Amino acid sequence: MSIVTETKQALMTAIATIAADENLAAGTPLTDLKLDQTIADQLEIKTLAVEAENPNPNPLKTCPEFLDGAWLLIYSTAREIQVLNSLPLGFQLGRVYQVIDVATKGFYNQAFCKHATNFVEGYVTVNATFSVAPTPADGIPDRKINVDFNQRSIFITKILGLPFFSKKAISTVSARNPVGRIPSLTLTYLDEDFRIGRGGDGSLFILKKVTEIKP
Repeated sequence: MSIVTETKQALMTAIATIAADENLAAGTPLTDLKLDQTIADQLEIKTLAVEAENPNPNPLKTCPEFLDGAWLLIYSTAREIQVLNSLPLGFQLGRVYQVIDVATKGFYNQAFCKHATNFVEGYVTVNATFSVAPTPADGIPDRKINVDFNQRSIFITKILGLPFFSKKAISTVSARNPVGRIPSLTLTYLDEDFRIGRGGDGSLFILKKVTEIKP
């Protein structure tokens, strides 16, 4: 059952309102990169309030199936998302998804982008696997995962508005993991359609469950 609380709704409404004020294209994730610090702080406070109501504090044990499926990123403070939201040469970021398969302990991130002139459209994927991490310093088990990024691929879907002739990646390279640390994510809130996670570097990810993937 989807859980709707005043705090959760307040956070989702705040993100949507700020994204509209920033003139972001529909579905493009909001980041804190260009936000006034006061606004970013308010979002953090609202996020903490939602995390305090987490109905599943040990999700990897009690409800791992909630993770399955496609998730749309709506807000993040992660550097890699900030970079995507500031693409050079006229490229614009679209929707960003994470698609998880709990059975295989795998997922892929998919970021759509296009040129402002609509000359070219496409997306980037990053494939990864994950494992349940040992109980962290906070003492709360079954909510942290370690991540191993495998490969990064670039796909073109359209040129001049016409479908690209190939559905194969035009480039595939190994995805580099951070030097000196294991990438990780702590699930600080999870229900059937809403998720908050915090990376090992302190970055924040807020996502909502979707039934289809579109640019």
